[in-house]
Amino acid sequence: MATFKHVMAATDFSETSRRAVELAVSLARDTGALLTVVHACEVPAYAELPLPTEVYAAVEKEAQATMGTLLASLRDACPGARGMVKVGAPLEQLLAAAAETKADVLVLGTHGRRGVAHALLGSVAERVVRLAPIPVLTVRGQRAG
Repeated sequence: MATFKHVMAATDFSETSRRAVELAVSLARDTGALLTVVHACEVPAYAELPLPTEVYAAVEKEAQATMGTLLASLRDACPGARGMVKVGAPLEQLLAAAAETKADVLVLGTHGRRGVAHALLGSVAERVVRLAPIPVLTVRGQRAG
């Protein structure tokens, strides 16, 4: 098994991400690695209308609070876990965070969309797998029905 020094987990605070974070915690604990949990929040642009700065600040503040709650829940299993909230497009922010933290592996959830949903919404996980310069471990979400 590969030995990792720094595990990075991506989260969008969904159930699928929760499962990915749990796996990353286990991997970090089992290998003695550092753990950084990263959330990239993106405020969608609407047409050509710029949004007030307060909107971005509110989104980031809410993400920071949610990250704090998540990290508190991880303290027993992984006392040194750190969190990062990045603002911007998730793909770019996750790749930047991986480089910034010098992560050895990135763990993230995938919603498993197919067909029209995949075509319309795309897949951050798929693009991260294709573009990340480090190994990426994906955790599939639960399928409905």
